[in-house]
Amino acid sequence: MTETRSDRVEPVSPLLSRLWYRRYVLGLLFMTYILNVVDRSPVLAVSLQFIKEEFQASDTQLGLLTGIAFALFYSTMGIPIAAWADRSNRRNVLALAVALWSGMTALCGYAVNFTMLFATRVGTAVGEAGGSPPSHSLISDYFPKRERGTAFSIFALGVPFGTMLGSLVAGWGIENYGWRNTFVIVGAPGLLFAVLVRLTIREPPRGMADNVGRAAAGAKAPGMFEVLRFLWRRVSFRHLCLAAALHSVVWYASGAFNASFFIRSHAMTVGQAANWLAVFAGIGAVGTFLGGYAADRMSVRTNDRRWYMWVPGIATLVMVPFEFPAYLADNLWIALPTFGINMGLAAVFFGPSFAMTQALAPLRMRSVATSLLLFVQTLIGYGLGPLVVGNISDRLNPLLEMNSLRWGLVIVGMSNIWAATHYFLGARALREDLAETERIASAAENR
Repeated sequence: MTETRSDRVEPVSPLLSRLWYRRYVLGLLFMTYILNVVDRSPVLAVSLQFIKEEFQASDTQLGLLTGIAFALFYSTMGIPIAAWADRSNRRNVLALAVALWSGMTALCGYAVNFTMLFATRVGTAVGEAGGSPPSHSLISDYFPKRERGTAFSIFALGVPFGTMLGSLVAGWGIENYGWRNTFVIVGAPGLLFAVLVRLTIREPPRGMADNVGRAAAGAKAPGMFEVLRFLWRRVSFRHLCLAAALHSVVWYASGAFNASFFIRSHAMTVGQAANWLAVFAGIGAVGTFLGGYAADRMSVRTNDRRWYMWVPGIATLVMVPFEFPAYLADNLWIALPTFGINMGLAAVFFGPSFAMTQALAPLRMRSVATSLLLFVQTLIGYGLGPLVVGNISDRLNPLLEMNSLRWGLVIVGMSNIWAATHYFLGARALREDLAETERIASAAENR
């Protein structure tokens, strides 16, 4: 078979193995993920009340805007873009994606009606679909297995840091310049980072951190449907996807409506709500890091990688009782501390889930594996979470009025019990599935 350009195994540059450069790449990927999160949710979430008033939108429409408008295109476009990344230069795919989602975010500020705003959110989703899959694959080639849980947790810190930064910028920007100009302010910097990704990240050989042989690293990437069939046959991967998706129903629903909840139920100004959300995002950053770090440490200490399922499963289950006082307490000094505990526990799942997704996927399937996880997670979590909460809130509004939203958030929060169940079920099949993936990798290397 004639090798294509993307199949050749190039000599490893000494630069790629240097610790400072690997940290630089992780840091830049982390920064792009911050931009991804800022453009995806916090700015829109803090702007929702103003969008509602300007366009006379219902809570159900707001749920559609924050949920399905993004989720449907983000999830469906993610798989073909990831397959492209598995077959080509991942750095270039990422740079193009960053430029696209940043430009579309800026255009949100020029929407003249609800339909146009919906369309620009779709454009943002298409760009962001190309963000995580190549980033995850690059991290797996720069960091060995024993460090990946921590590396992915550092990368996943982009979620709480992006939420924190986005909330602060949104609160400040909306109060001083209006919600439209705020979208332009947060979208523009991404164009610079797209250039940095293109010029400063070097594409590593496939499997560099795993020290795979030339045959395995240079093997042709399998077809997209072949990858999907392989991954979906792994029982632990199916449960992992469903667990992350059901937990994300709660994560994205709260992310979309928390600002509105504080404004409606606790009479906060938009600036106050944004500042508190930034504080909670900082607490979430601690949970994000500790999730991957704990999974790495417990896995090494016990020689049992099921901790990558148990750690997020335990955290997801423990947070359930804290959701009631966080949303239902009228006293802020009860609501705020329990809200913070909730955020810390909710963020634990990122690092372990990402790390196990890469571990269960053979070398040339890693980008698609990430996209498949995000497909299920986003379509169910992002697509249904905000929409269901908005719909419940609208239905309860005649009875509860301003308190309808808090009950919608509590009811949807019960999905975490279901999510934790899938983490624990997935752990039962994890060792067998990991052994099968490693057997396939070994056979490819020995060809």
